[in-house]
Amino acid sequence: MPSLQKLVELHARPKEESQVDAQKLEQLLRSRLEGEVRFDGQSRALYATDASNYRMVPIGVVLPKTTADLEAALECAREAGAPIVARGGGTSLAGQACNVALVIDTSKYLNRLLWLDAKERRARVQPGLVLDRLRERAEQHHLTFAPDPSTHNHCTLGGMIGNNSCGVHSVMGGMTSNNVESLDVVLYDGTRLTLGPNSPEEIEAAIREPGRRGDIYRKLLKLRDEYAGEIRARFPMIPRRVSGYDLPQLLPERSFNLARALVGTECTCALILGATVRLVPSPPQRALLVLGYEDIYHSADHVLEVLAAKPIGLEAMDDELVEDLTLKAIHPRNLDLLPEGRGWLLAEFGGETREEAEAQARELMEKLRGGPSMKLLSHENAQHLWKTRQAGLGATARRQDGTENWEGWEDSSVAPEQLGSYLRKLRELLKRFDYDGALYGHFGQGCVHTRIDFDLHTASGIAHYREFVQSAAELVVAHGGSLSGEHGDGQSKAELLPIMYGDRLVHAFEEFKRIWDPDWKMNPGKIVRPNRIGQNLRVGLEYDPPEPPRSHFRWSSDNGSFAKATARCVGIGECRKTDSGTMCPSYQVTLEEKDSTRGRAHLLFEMLQGDPVGGGWKSEAVKDALDLCLACKGCKHECPVNVDMATYKAEFLSHYYRGRVRPRAAYAMGLIHWWARIGSRIPRIANAAARLPLFKLLGGIAQERRIPGFALHTFRAWFHARPATRPGGERVILWADTFNNFFHPEVAQAAVEVLEDAGFSVSIQREKLCCGRPLYDYGMLDLAKRKLRQILFELRDEIRRGTPIVGLEPSCVAALRDELLGLYPSDHDAQRLASQVRTLGAFLAERGYEPPPTPQAAVVHGHCHHKAVLRFEDEQPFLKAALPRAELIDSGCCGMAGSFGFEADHYEVSMKVGERRLLPKVREVDGDTLIVSDGFSCREQIETAGRTPIHLAQLLQAALRKRHGAPQASTIAARRLWRRSALRLAASLAALVALAVTTGRGGQRVLARRRD
Repeated sequence: MPSLQKLVELHARPKEESQVDAQKLEQLLRSRLEGEVRFDGQSRALYATDASNYRMVPIGVVLPKTTADLEAALECAREAGAPIVARGGGTSLAGQACNVALVIDTSKYLNRLLWLDAKERRARVQPGLVLDRLRERAEQHHLTFAPDPSTHNHCTLGGMIGNNSCGVHSVMGGMTSNNVESLDVVLYDGTRLTLGPNSPEEIEAAIREPGRRGDIYRKLLKLRDEYAGEIRARFPMIPRRVSGYDLPQLLPERSFNLARALVGTECTCALILGATVRLVPSPPQRALLVLGYEDIYHSADHVLEVLAAKPIGLEAMDDELVEDLTLKAIHPRNLDLLPEGRGWLLAEFGGETREEAEAQARELMEKLRGGPSMKLLSHENAQHLWKTRQAGLGATARRQDGTENWEGWEDSSVAPEQLGSYLRKLRELLKRFDYDGALYGHFGQGCVHTRIDFDLHTASGIAHYREFVQSAAELVVAHGGSLSGEHGDGQSKAELLPIMYGDRLVHAFEEFKRIWDPDWKMNPGKIVRPNRIGQNLRVGLEYDPPEPPRSHFRWSSDNGSFAKATARCVGIGECRKTDSGTMCPSYQVTLEEKDSTRGRAHLLFEMLQGDPVGGGWKSEAVKDALDLCLACKGCKHECPVNVDMATYKAEFLSHYYRGRVRPRAAYAMGLIHWWARIGSRIPRIANAAARLPLFKLLGGIAQERRIPGFALHTFRAWFHARPATRPGGERVILWADTFNNFFHPEVAQAAVEVLEDAGFSVSIQREKLCCGRPLYDYGMLDLAKRKLRQILFELRDEIRRGTPIVGLEPSCVAALRDELLGLYPSDHDAQRLASQVRTLGAFLAERGYEPPPTPQAAVVHGHCHHKAVLRFEDEQPFLKAALPRAELIDSGCCGMAGSFGFEADHYEVSMKVGERRLLPKVREVDGDTLIVSDGFSCREQIETAGRTPIHLAQLLQAALRKRHGAPQASTIAARRLWRRSALRLAASLAALVALAVTTGRGGQRVLARRRD
């Protein structure tokens, strides 16, 4: 056993200090590129890691706008002697997308579908095109690109070609290498080539050519002839073999296909300029049959039996994965769709009609009668279950108890007939090394996914990990399999290639790379002559981040560590999707990595490292990245590992602004509860002042925004002026939040009417009690905590009695359910309060209230916090009962996000976010269709589209009044309100007189107009 010192030397992060003159390289790039050149610390930190275990800070980053830019970037790199690495969606799991090199990111600009020929079933793509954009266009012709990894809504075609990606439906159409027709590439030395299959005549002509192209053909032919025997003998002929270079493509029986030979080379040989890809028929209708077995091993034993029925996809999940999903409440309802068992196969069938697809599934069910448990799912339920399966990586990366699971043996593969034996022995190996990990994956092609609880923090843990993967490599090779069946070698498996292929073929890999890249500058240290498995680890031996001097949030899900919270992101990149869900709204309009949840999380992680992001808690780079975070909490719900950027932002800003003056908007909007209490006393004056451009300027508010007006009578005034409610009924506290009390009292009044109709006795909290939600957006956590402590003290008796609290503003309810526990996780009253507070819809649904149905058509927009924290999906049956013709739209974030959209600096982004999905949908529906949204800020944004939305409380109130007849106004309440109005009017006139005295004639003119 090596000494501890030896282990430290073996696995310490090597000093990957570049000898390149970065300043010279930056100058060259800026002088020759149309695209963006970024050598600042923030940009380098953003690209220091991918979705793997590894971290390597790049020299700089280029975002080319044209293919000419790509070639110019290579020219500059050559002059400076800099290595390069291309990057698409940054979702590589083996470390192939990070390097001490010039990073070339094609995803922002080189992302077009150039043409699609449905008749020939071909498409031409740029490397930065997101897969789903291609699939959407192809589906218009009932075609698709067969490989579809779980990152399909944000991975790029260039990245898929680089890694030879696969996915669920490669059963139907093969891996990426099977679907690439030709490639346009440029080599490090500037040589441009168009590559594809070659006939013998084309090969003969090529080798006679002078220059670089002829040289490449001659050397590759020589390589093929020298190693043909080993290639045929040592390359496993299994459905999923991604490890190593694809030398079989050089064989005559594969037409010496150089395009496909470059697929999976991970940018170690050439840079992709464009690709022509094959499309395959996509069955327009699908049916999903789920089969339950006694365990995952028995499900593997029956894969061939299911494959005989020719499914277009065949996936698997084990009980450990389901347990992880359950504990983390990821798609919990979807798990009810599984039949009995502890290991499941998901077999998807396709047809021209739903009946045809289901007939194939039923035929298989008949053959399997008496065997596994079975469920044939509806189309809607099938979509839900596929989402659950796709969440596997995130569910297993960070368990509910805080255990970290890592890639490292993430995607091994064997022939399907070997799968049962391999899985049993793999589990034995895991137990022998005292490791654990869920087993799932693409069983139809023998590919197994698992994340394992390796210790990557200590020298002995890293050595143990290394010993395990070596044993695992020997195990998979003994079963005729591949180290990688999908995600490539990169750094995490490349060192093991001699076990799979032997030294001679590994030498052939080196020769293959040298032919394409004699300078050894294309993504060095990956696949061949690799960096060691235990080096360059993100959380390796040199990882020692400091904790904040005084953290406000307690980070109970991360062992009380903010540093561990920042390491939660594993780089999957789900926050880079642009077509559905909420996360991440600012990225959806800027396409900037720094504006994604992943980018922000990585910058916070890098901030604690201190290099290349300096400044610690006063870091301008981190502040800049967090500036466009809308605190929508979409990431907390949609991120597979539940990164909570809104909370990270609040914590960071609390330290960043300590001892500093905050922006004007922080005082204008963050302190809205206090301003509203003042403004409500003189609503007419306050409303007049709010319309003045100077007022908006002083408050940092966008001139384009209409500031909501104070109501002439607050909800609280109305509530205390009304006659005493009838006795009896369970008592509830209606939370009179700032927005519905001071600005839209009609919403809270409607809620009182609805709750009383449901049989409850309604009371409200004292005016000074406020959840402080706007304070979090500006990091005013000391004040926010004071407001929460005030609530816990004032309502202690109500909390301990279990009095239900009903909220109307989702963000306020979320603050009492989420931020409260984040700040006071061990406080029993905080826990009780969080369990007692509900939105109106959730409360009524739980109590079995049957709402009177509204026959009008309606579209329903859910508030971001409602969806992320309050389980909005659980309220949808209640909404459907109240609105049988409702359309629950996937509208994403409205873009207003509390105070965000009011701020002058954020107005443009706010409107772009709203215009992505919500506002066009609002304009699309006819005037008779109701727009229902509970969020105050959401309704403000919707009004910019010329529609007036309503709250659920108002909808229910209108339905009640229609059923019962509109109630008569209370004479007593009216008198009391008029008395209070008279006092307010007198105060307003007195203030105007004072204004007239101090401002002279101008004030007198105002007073004259007021009297008129």
